[in-house]
Amino acid sequence: MHGLHTADQVRAAEAAMMRTVGDEMLMRRAAAGLAHHVREFLGATYGRRVVLLVGAGDNGGDALWAGAELRRRGAHVTAVLLAPDRAHPAGLAALRAARGRVLALHPPGPAAGSGPAAGGDPASGSDPGRSTGGRTGTGTPAAGGLDAARALVVGADVVVDGIVGISGRGALRDPAPELVAAADGAGVPIVACDLPSGVDCDTGATDGPHVRAALTVTFGCRKPVHALAAPLCGPVRLVDFGLGPFLGGTEPHSRVLSDGDVGARWPVPGPDDDKYSQGVVGIAAGSATYPGAAVLAAGAAALATSGMVRFAGSAADEVRRHWPEIVATGDITDAGRTQAWAVGPGLGTGGQGRAVLEEALDREVPLCLDADAITLLAQHAHLRMRIHGEPVVLTPHAGEFARIAGEVGPDRIGAARRAAADLGVTVLLKGNATVVAAPDGRVLVDPAADSWAATAGSGDVLTGMIGALLAAGLDPWWAAGCATLVHARAATAAARGHGLPPVPAPASAMQAAIPVALRAVRAAASP
Repeated sequence: MHGLHTADQVRAAEAAMMRTVGDEMLMRRAAAGLAHHVREFLGATYGRRVVLLVGAGDNGGDALWAGAELRRRGAHVTAVLLAPDRAHPAGLAALRAARGRVLALHPPGPAAGSGPAAGGDPASGSDPGRSTGGRTGTGTPAAGGLDAARALVVGADVVVDGIVGISGRGALRDPAPELVAAADGAGVPIVACDLPSGVDCDTGATDGPHVRAALTVTFGCRKPVHALAAPLCGPVRLVDFGLGPFLGGTEPHSRVLSDGDVGARWPVPGPDDDKYSQGVVGIAAGSATYPGAAVLAAGAAALATSGMVRFAGSAADEVRRHWPEIVATGDITDAGRTQAWAVGPGLGTGGQGRAVLEEALDREVPLCLDADAITLLAQHAHLRMRIHGEPVVLTPHAGEFARIAGEVGPDRIGAARRAAADLGVTVLLKGNATVVAAPDGRVLVDPAADSWAATAGSGDVLTGMIGALLAAGLDPWWAAGCATLVHARAATAAARGHGLPPVPAPASAMQAAIPVALRAVRAAASP
């Protein structure tokens, strides 16, 4: 498990660290790590063409210092300064000292081409012919400068995104979008410093043009963006420059589980166990209209643990046909004792569905409530009152979340955390980055490596898995987090098949791949 820290937390820790080591030393440590990972990404350094997109502030400074290191190792490095009057002075001096080239799109001064910033400094390795560009009367770069920058980007082997850092807000501003689009159009990979520019550090949200990185090199610790917007970050490499002790007294904003964490916590039978001691879960799902929901949820519960599964509902015959191990009955009042219930998929939201939910609540055992059960909670305030403070997991997608807790908005962690506190239960907000929030404020984020779980019936599978883990005795937050990770791994395994390129796979294939995913996480937990 690793923590995710917000921009405010990181800035506070860095300020404390700089009182010990100094800001330039901190930046040079970060830049050395960035240069290392760029070299590793390229596979070779000598003769490779590296373009730095440099904005104002420390993020641009990281890129400039890294560029100086890459230049010393034989790369052809050009920094495109998007705001040269605010470029990091020490980083720019280091690049020039290493004879890196500089193209200033916004040179300071009243006119294009005037003053030393426009002409460059041949002795320091900048190119006077490319250090033009100037300003138009409106403050936008002249066409010639943009053309030169675009040509550099399109001809590069890699572009380093040093446009904005963790303090950035909102979309990319001109002229950055045009240059980022040029790289994308030419297939030139972008390596992001700390996070892809234009993507919010704390929420992973975008609001216009932004960078989609092939690799992100982050400094000191991981941030929420790396989990919430994983497809925009690409693989994330952490440069550990000693920030940890300065974060020591700060609770992470949220956490990410590893395969090993889940494998170590997943319940497996011991020498003294039997089917009852490992947990008996009840599944109340499906209907004449949606019998598949019952089959998917109940079967997933059977595959998740070695305990026992009871099923109650009108789809009992279908469940027995597919899963002879499951004890099925037509009515929840006829079901035997359980240690947990999973209720909701395909259940219906009429009087019968409501009666089933109330009966499950009467059992006073941990619950996983999904789909129609969430809609019933949204419709009936007294049902919401009954779950408050109880060991309950709600598993809404964005639409269901809106019914019971309001619109999600751009801050998924904040929304899930508020809902968990208000409802007094654990809330699992589904998405490519699934967020699991406990009433006490703890948050897990599972950044799925792909989107193969986005298929009909996928949520039914997840509900059954969570129910089985609740019956086995896991805390609701852990049950939801562990099941989410294995669910995503099962979706990937189902899509990949026998090692061939992945293809869409239905929820039934995902269900069948649960043992494959469990073997993988248990292997990850092995000494």
